[in-house]
Amino acid sequence: MGTLFVDKLDPQSGTSLEIGSSGDTITIPSGATITNNGTQTGFGGDNAPAFFVRNDSNQDVSHGVETIITLDTEILDSANAFASNKFTPQTAGKYFIAAQFSGSDDAYTSGNLAYLVLKIRKNGSGYESRSVFNLNNNPGRQGSLSVQAIVDLNGSSDYVDFSAEVGTNDSSTGRIIGDYARASGYKLIGV
Repeated sequence: MGTLFVDKLDPQSGTSLEIGSSGDTITIPSGATITNNGTQTGFGGDNAPAFFVRNDSNQDVSHGVETIITLDTEILDSANAFASNKFTPQTAGKYFIAAQFSGSDDAYTSGNLAYLVLKIRKNGSGYESRSVFNLNNNPGRQGSLSVQAIVDLNGSSDYVDFSAEVGTNDSSTGRIIGDYARASGYKLIGV
């Protein structure tokens, strides 16, 4: 094995530089650093696309009715993949998805809240992950839920959205409390 000492390798104009052949192993020794100031392809990865959204205002919902959560403020949307209250990533993979919300009866003070339900939905229907908070034996004014799931998305047409249900003991209007409804997600690497 010989050692070649150079400061720079340049391919001929209009060609690509290739190191090694099929079946070879290229080893970067311990203590060496690779610095990338250009574009890398074919190795590594990042957790994109990613999003983090929330609702700025209260959202009234009918008692016992599954309701799409309005998420109208984008904090992060790395690939412009979140729109109209749903995340459509356009990149296939497994995604970590999380959501939380707080719900209440319509008056915030009556102690009339019976239950809350929060769902992560794939393609408009219920997904395996949902969280339920039952207050029937001890009615409250408000409560909070969170839910997480790993969702496999095909990247072209699959989407994720979020629904909530607020139930009250007298069937009055429930409420998703603004600024407490949030959702986020990102692509997982290496799975």
